[in-house]
Amino acid sequence: MTMNLAEMLPALKELSPSDKLRVVQFLMVELAREENSATLAEGSYPVWTPVGAYEAAQTLMDLVKQREQAKDKHE
Repeated sequence: MTMNLAEMLPALKELSPSDKLRVVQFLMVELAREENSATLAEGSYPVWTPVGAYEAAQTLMDLVKQREQAKDKHE
């Protein structure tokens, strides 16, 4: 049995939130397969981590020190 989009939308609206998420996940995997995108199909996504970001940490520390010095001047 094949349903068109107009027939599916009311049925999708009746789903629980967790089932709606499963539908979204299913559709993403299907789209990834159709596009030959192994990254999306496997659900592997690059994520930035602050581990080893010493320059960023130093920049934040410099900003904290500047803020403290400016606060001290205004007191």
